[in-house]
Amino acid sequence: MIEWNYYGGEKMLRIANLKVPLSDKAEQAALEEALRRLRLKPKAVRGYTVSKRSVDARDKDNVQFVFTLDLTLKCDEEALIKKLKPGVASLVKPTPPLSPAPAKKRENRPVVIGLGPCGLFAALYLARAHLRPICLERGESVDTRARTVETFFADGTLNTESNVQFGEGGAGAFSDGKLTTGIKDPRCRQVLQTLYEHGAPECILYQAHPHVGTDKLPQVVASIREEIIRLGGEVHFGAKVTDFIIEKGSIRALHYRMNGQMHTLNASQVVLAIGHSARDTYQALHRSGIDMQQKPFSVGVRIEHRQEMINRSQYGKFAENALLGAAEYHLSCKLPSGRGVYSFCMCPGGQVIAAASQEGGVCTNGMSPFARDGENANAALLVDVRTEDFPDDHPLSGLILQREWEQKAFRAGGSDYRAPAQRVEDFLQDRASIRMGDVTPTYRPGVTPGDLRSVLPGFAAEGLKQGIELLDRQLHGLKHPDAVLTGVEARSSSPVRIPRNAAYESNVRGLYPAGEGAGYAGGIMSAAVDGLRIAQALCENEEI
Repeated sequence: MIEWNYYGGEKMLRIANLKVPLSDKAEQAALEEALRRLRLKPKAVRGYTVSKRSVDARDKDNVQFVFTLDLTLKCDEEALIKKLKPGVASLVKPTPPLSPAPAKKRENRPVVIGLGPCGLFAALYLARAHLRPICLERGESVDTRARTVETFFADGTLNTESNVQFGEGGAGAFSDGKLTTGIKDPRCRQVLQTLYEHGAPECILYQAHPHVGTDKLPQVVASIREEIIRLGGEVHFGAKVTDFIIEKGSIRALHYRMNGQMHTLNASQVVLAIGHSARDTYQALHRSGIDMQQKPFSVGVRIEHRQEMINRSQYGKFAENALLGAAEYHLSCKLPSGRGVYSFCMCPGGQVIAAASQEGGVCTNGMSPFARDGENANAALLVDVRTEDFPDDHPLSGLILQREWEQKAFRAGGSDYRAPAQRVEDFLQDRASIRMGDVTPTYRPGVTPGDLRSVLPGFAAEGLKQGIELLDRQLHGLKHPDAVLTGVEARSSSPVRIPRNAAYESNVRGLYPAGEGAGYAGGIMSAAVDGLRIAQALCENEEI
């Protein structure tokens, strides 16, 4: 019997594009196909790993699983490859675990600002490198934060320091927990391995589009934090950094507020992992002379359908096959104006959520549990925002645009954190909605039917109208009359970039801009990878 073994041996043969019918025995069928291609008998194989499993639904009459397997053999893998036709298999090595060598001891312990995916993985790397990081997170621990967020969803009581944007786990803790990314970096595998070690489902190791789910991610986040503390690190919640003390071009100390009192912390190496919504921290950085640049971003709405409709559109007659689960989609098109329209953060079987972090603004996002078993599917539908759309050349000008659109949405929703919403048919016909249809909005505290043109910039409203028509050709049913648009969504990425040099420092020595807030990531995976990248650079650089 061939054993399934995730870590495999020192060398493995990778066999890709193993297409097999939908079945609960699909993995075994893929293994048999791999052996056929290699012209091997089962006894020649020591073990195997499912490297990837995806769904090929291009032919709605023949939806299939597609596997990539890594096999460890009892024979010489390199010799076997030479006997095979080119492209049948490739030689790979397993990704080593996240085990950095002990770093040189510092006079000042490194500081990590923010415990979203970027800060969390940076702190974990530093802790495993024996540097005992000090972590300052303005929000609450993930469990306490979950209760605070639920209160906001229920009655609109907003905590501006701990919410969907701020707190342990970052914005990703209240999302689909998606781990997909377009970056090619071996650290991606280390992130997946680490999440699995801390309690994430095993399937994230091989799914083509892995996700943890908003119901499981908090426990994983808390487990990583506990390891950081166990290794000598410190984690302080409710610790909001207010000032950066810089002397002779180098970071020297931080001022932060915690429990109503001001504190000073000497610091010569600081990981700045603030996330994309810490507008007050951006202002403090600008006051301190940290170089910042305008960066393009996007604005739009959440579009919401019945999940069963998405399943039918994507899987055809296989829509009710339990092996497939809730269907996803990823859409994009280019408009005649040159602007792009695209879907982002698609949440199958999920809900649209209130993601405000400042009073007087409405901001939407999406989340779904691991099972993705909700009635609706939703995704952000976004239009490019260019720097020439910004009101002036100030580096923080994009933040002003975000705030302006969110304030308009707040007023249009009723000034109580309900969100303005509109049926797709009404939006395309340029008329306000007075009621919702067959798709029940999931946004809490609730929605107010109206006209989203009043909260969106003109180019975005027109771009969404054109985009919905074009994208419906890719996903039939996207422009279903009763699909719901809820707005506004303007925080898919940061409108600011903080430049960094070859040593990953800003123009201030010892200050390491990282993750989404610095403009170098877009999602849980890329943010976590950037945290690892920055932490490694910090370990290799000399303390100032």
